[in-house]
Amino acid sequence: MARTPSGGSERGERQGRGGERGERGGRRERGGDREREGGNRGERGDRDRDDEFVDKLVHINRVAKVVKGGRRFAFAALVVVGDAKGKVGYGSGKAREVPEAIRKATDAAKRHMIKVPLREGRTLHHDLYGRFGAGKVILRAAPAGTGIIAGGPMRAVFETMGIQDIVAKSVGSNNPHNMVKATFTALQSMTSPRNVAAKRGKKVADIIGRREEAGKEVAKEA
Repeated sequence: MARTPSGGSERGERQGRGGERGERGGRRERGGDREREGGNRGERGDRDRDDEFVDKLVHINRVAKVVKGGRRFAFAALVVVGDAKGKVGYGSGKAREVPEAIRKATDAAKRHMIKVPLREGRTLHHDLYGRFGAGKVILRAAPAGTGIIAGGPMRAVFETMGIQDIVAKSVGSNNPHNMVKATFTALQSMTSPRNVAAKRGKKVADIIGRREEAGKEVAKEA
């Protein structure tokens, strides 16, 4: 019998294997494109979330650690972060370089944020007193147009939180950390008419009406 040539069949098999490799390569490229698109969407989402917040550097300090052979210097940063809508947080970070210390403090502040109810979105519902260690602060609600009358660390907290009218005074330590923590202690103790009405089982209008009547009586006495 005559032997049939096998060259054509071998070439066909090689072409078939080459086609399969091409298809697999195309699938990998499409999968990589999808992953890159997903990564880009995640980066855009993180960037949008970061754009919502306003951060302010309150204080930065150089610290030293004594080790064998000398002292090792680092930087400690205190940062306040807020969304200008009543949400605010503070954090501290330490690193060998200033930008890294600020980044750590900013991340810590975003992880520990509190929501503070505001009156008309611009001031406090009532006067507050806060204390942390030797830091003591007094916060008072103010009428429209007053502005932020506060100094240093407290001003940074109010600006990032979105308060427009307030009068504040520090009557204790001028340490930035204690002042910021005392301010947060005071803000956490604030209650809104809605919370008071829910606790007493009344309507918000009843609570606000009594507050306005009390304000008029005080004005008459003055």
